[in-house]
Amino acid sequence: MSRVSRIVALALFATAMAHVEAALVVYLRELYYPENPRAIFPLRLLSESHLRLELIREAATIVMLLAVAWLAERGAVRRFGAFVLLFGVWDVFYYVWLKVFLGWPEGWLEWDVLFLIPWPWFGPWLAPVAISVLFVVWGGAVLSTRTDYRVNIPAAITFAVGALVDLTVFLAPGWPLLALGPAGFDGFTPSTFSWALFAVGLALMAGGLGASLRGGAARAPRETSTP
Repeated sequence: MSRVSRIVALALFATAMAHVEAALVVYLRELYYPENPRAIFPLRLLSESHLRLELIREAATIVMLLAVAWLAERGAVRRFGAFVLLFGVWDVFYYVWLKVFLGWPEGWLEWDVLFLIPWPWFGPWLAPVAISVLFVVWGGAVLSTRTDYRVNIPAAITFAVGALVDLTVFLAPGWPLLALGPAGFDGFTPSTFSWALFAVGLALMAGGLGASLRGGAARAPRETSTP
């Protein structure tokens, strides 16, 4: 399979996977917000059984992306490139499908519940999509060449710090509610998002990924011939 065909196949898988997830979210919104599935705040708690299923589903989604990335490429950096490409396309098209199905989001800065592990992540939908676009660009750049990249430790650390900064920004709105238990999230409406800190994290992530392309390349792997 050519490099372009592999990228297209990964993108198609992620797009289809995003469709499945968006359809499930539509069902949940219509179940818990029947009067207006576009408006999820103030937040309504999932039932205990639905919450348990959602937590398992989210973990399973990441496992699926990791497994496909592992099968698609060889080498740590190229597999990570496949993973972030999958993750980015999946996340972007998740919102595309929600727009198709629900007409949501209606604005650029509408808040969403982004993830539930280890506790709910909150943020305007545009923030994770900005990260996902970065992932698609970098993952596509890695997979479009034959270069067998080495792990660049300083670049990896820079990326990890940026990811932790943005993770902190997403988790911060829910942090004060943890002491109240799950009931603390009932009726919650997030209001403050640190765009400045998010931008710092995004810049660090972009810098780390960019540095990994400049400084971590090894020779291209040999082509294997088939009789």
